[in-house]
Amino acid sequence: MELIKERDNKKFYRDGDKLIKVFDDSFSKAEVLNDALNNARVEEIGLKIPKLLDVKKTDEGWAITREYIEGKSLSELMKENPAKEDEYMEKFVDLQLEIHSKKCPLLSRLKDKMQTKISASKYDATLRYDLHNRVAGMKKHTKVLHGDYCPSNIIVTPDGEYYIVDWAHATQGNASADAARTYLTFTLRGEKDLAEKYLNLFCKKADIPKQLVQQWMPIVACSQSTKNVPEEQDLLDSWVNVFDFQ
Repeated sequence: MELIKERDNKKFYRDGDKLIKVFDDSFSKAEVLNDALNNARVEEIGLKIPKLLDVKKTDEGWAITREYIEGKSLSELMKENPAKEDEYMEKFVDLQLEIHSKKCPLLSRLKDKMQTKISASKYDATLRYDLHNRVAGMKKHTKVLHGDYCPSNIIVTPDGEYYIVDWAHATQGNASADAARTYLTFTLRGEKDLAEKYLNLFCKKADIPKQLVQQWMPIVACSQSTKNVPEEQDLLDSWVNVFDFQ
């Protein structure tokens, strides 16, 4: 068994055609089992994702075993082939729209998750109240949402197949919220130009006004703030405190 990467209190091992993700004690049993359950549920709706194989307790902590997908992340490919950035971004958005075309009624609801995150944030009661009302006022949708859709969570195999990985944050809800989350991820990584290119392309392909995505930006920023990453806080504060994007 080979340790292939380590991040966010998790270790990833390869064992032949299996990928084993081991969680440290900062993750509760419920969080690990929810990660596995999301994967199992999404497997049933026809997307290309690694299949769940096993969940168990190990000496290092709870572990989830999935199929190992041979290949490079889309993030790596975009860095290695900058001339193909537009081509990769087209595929990236098309895959996200394919996710949004699916239904999975047993997934948790995004609006419930966002209300919980807002309550857990450190913003003052008045701002939290406004955010709660904003979420409550959003139209009800039941599209499958990845919840952490970014190029590093797309694996491209040597024969050109695209697999979507890491379904720990999957919910059902409004596609605009998922797009806002992706836009935030690019921005937090300092990839502002890529964020704008993504947002413009997503809105064009989805035929969604940009304003609908922007309405979710303070909400997803508030949700992200609960991770308490100091270097992100100024940017997140600027998003949470701006309710009407121009």
